[in-house]
Amino acid sequence: MTDLLVLGSGVAGLSAALHARAAGQSVLVLTKGELSHSATRFAQGGVAAALGEPDSPELHFRDTVVAGAGLCNEAAVEVLVREGPDRVRELAELGAQFDDHEGRWLLAREGGHSLARVVHSGGDATGAEIERALVAATIASGCEIREGWFARSLLVVDGKAAGVVALDPSGRAVEVRATHTVIATGGVGQCYAVTTNPALSTGDGIALALRAQVACADMEVVQFHPTALHHPAMPRPLLSEALRGEGAVLRDRAGHAFMQSEHALADLAPRDVVARAIHFRMRDEGSDHVWLDATEIDEFAKRFPTIWQACQAVGLDPTTEWLPVAPAAHYLSGGVLADLDGATTLPGLWTCGEAACSGVHGANRLASNSLLDGLVFGARVVAAIDRGKLGPEPTGAMAELLESGWSIAARAPDEGEPIAPRQREVIQSTMSIDVGVVRDADGLALAAKSLGSMLEGSGAPVGNTVAAFEVANLAVVAASIVAGATARLESRGAHTRADFPATEPAQRGRYVQTGSEAPRFVVMSPPRDEAAT
Repeated sequence: MTDLLVLGSGVAGLSAALHARAAGQSVLVLTKGELSHSATRFAQGGVAAALGEPDSPELHFRDTVVAGAGLCNEAAVEVLVREGPDRVRELAELGAQFDDHEGRWLLAREGGHSLARVVHSGGDATGAEIERALVAATIASGCEIREGWFARSLLVVDGKAAGVVALDPSGRAVEVRATHTVIATGGVGQCYAVTTNPALSTGDGIALALRAQVACADMEVVQFHPTALHHPAMPRPLLSEALRGEGAVLRDRAGHAFMQSEHALADLAPRDVVARAIHFRMRDEGSDHVWLDATEIDEFAKRFPTIWQACQAVGLDPTTEWLPVAPAAHYLSGGVLADLDGATTLPGLWTCGEAACSGVHGANRLASNSLLDGLVFGARVVAAIDRGKLGPEPTGAMAELLESGWSIAARAPDEGEPIAPRQREVIQSTMSIDVGVVRDADGLALAAKSLGSMLEGSGAPVGNTVAAFEVANLAVVAASIVAGATARLESRGAHTRADFPATEPAQRGRYVQTGSEAPRFVVMSPPRDEAAT
């Protein structure tokens, strides 16, 4: 029996593990791949934080809630922007090296930010540096680490989380008991055929929660990064928003810089705005990409070495050529519903990072808030456990559910029937065609039918393999995304309905899901700034 079981080895999970060890807790980190192979290492842009004048937490707060299109929980955003700077400095103390000049960190500006506040490392290799520092610190801390272990289902005993049933590297099912369990398994990008996420991003932790009737929310809010390199490589090489922060411009087939007429911030508009603009421009032109013109950026290879290498690998020179780009599935703003400490509706079960829905990202995550989210809420989970907390409180996004009077009881999970690995491509094709940047009722109905037949067992049952369970998890999570997108009869942030193009004030709330039940709507309290809606 361990004090804290951490599922996942990205920035959120390892942050929680390190804080738990510092608090004297025993920690077991379970990861289905290698310790350093999480989605964190793919993050290019950096970490956004108000680190000093002329920036402030208030400015960071406003940029976040404006980008979030009315669905941000403002209490969660306050936590993020006020605790974030200390977490970034703490990361530097662990050994993470950020780019600097004469002892001062260099700051970049990205889409949706009113000024430069993004610290970065190696130009565009921030995630890799953060992962390196966290992995080294985790190993040094004495955490028990099990690589190649796959969490198959939650253990629920007397209404509390008690750990997981996991497959060990040989495929044997093993009970792993823990007093507290943290879901920090990252995102769901592999639900889509075109994604910036690595192959391991199969929504495993969210699927665990859904099968145990643990509340999840905002599942329809899948953010598509607007500028993934249009190339057969998978995951798609990401062309960071920092390129546009340095002056890169999006152009259509005729060479027109079309974002100038789309938004006051032009190429630095929030991601949802840019992704939609590209989608409709491609539709109107009958093309499968637009162009990113970065030829005016000085010292490209020095400032963006990761992107430079990715371009060179496919025969492109960003200093002389426009780069073909198109949107790709990138980040899930929803996930397992959490209070301000990461507590879920199942006592003893916690969540942080991309797998969580704390409400901090709303309907569209602000660029470079994701790494900060993992740092801040990973630490808060442990602080809450250390003071004796077990279950959720009416704070943050959880308050909206608990104060509504609804009661959600977890149950012993249904592990589900493994689905043939070949169905992975069917899921990805279905989601990309029918549940992409722009959705409508007809496409969503087709997706629901296809996924429903799969979950009813029409997929050929296979052996007890990680690949089979990953596909089963993708099917569960994809069905949840479709259910949320079907229920939300409006366009808001990263969720765009062609048949409901307006943003409806009455739809300002969360769609909460538990298992296979239909989403339930929870009204949010009015924002303190009506401009944020």
